[in-house]
Amino acid sequence: MAITLTDVTLTYPDGTDRLTALDRVNLHVPGGTIAAVTGASGSGKSSLLAVAATLIRPDSGTVVLETDSATTDLVTLSRRAAATARRNSMGIVFQQPNLIPSLTAVEQLEVTARLGGPKRASRSETSTRAQELLEAVGLAEHAHKRPAQLSGGQRQRVNIARALMNDPALLVVDEPTSALDSERGAAIIALITTIARDHQAATILVTHDPTHLHRMDAVYRMTDGRLTPLATPVPADA
Repeated sequence: MAITLTDVTLTYPDGTDRLTALDRVNLHVPGGTIAAVTGASGSGKSSLLAVAATLIRPDSGTVVLETDSATTDLVTLSRRAAATARRNSMGIVFQQPNLIPSLTAVEQLEVTARLGGPKRASRSETSTRAQELLEAVGLAEHAHKRPAQLSGGQRQRVNIARALMNDPALLVVDEPTSALDSERGAAIIALITTIARDHQAATILVTHDPTHLHRMDAVYRMTDGRLTPLATPVPADA
């Protein structure tokens, strides 16, 4: 499993001109590895995630997703096919969990499974997988709580577990620690790195926090739509 972006360019209308959000971006992320993307606000990081997740179609370039069953250029997909790819092959973790207020933690995951997935599982299989993922993120005892009964860090962990419900080939993560203190943020990053590697998901993670970069397999900086590889920082205690 892997995702490969090649010469991806994306522009937006800007009055009578066009603004370049992504400028011939190249990125390869193998399964089980995490590529972190840093950069100032407005540099193109969110646009990169949106293109990788088929939420925006680029002007040019290719976005090739390799799964166990197929190799697909996501840019060529119709809107319906792209939505299917997101349900079946991707997990998306936004800054805000966007959980459904009326559903418990386990129900959030079960609904995701019923919306799609490579193959439909039985209700009992779906429930079992949801419980296993909640246990993996340390929320087994909170499975039947609704979002209002959970802390911010707990809601984000539900968000991560939900993104993994259909065993995605690609995991796209946008600023997962932005609303958390340093201790909870470190725990979330540790959780994402462990799960991404255990599930062999190719992971693109946008972050402003440099303290977690040494945990990543590769680090890139986005500047005015251009992506540049950086040396991965070495932990202070290494």
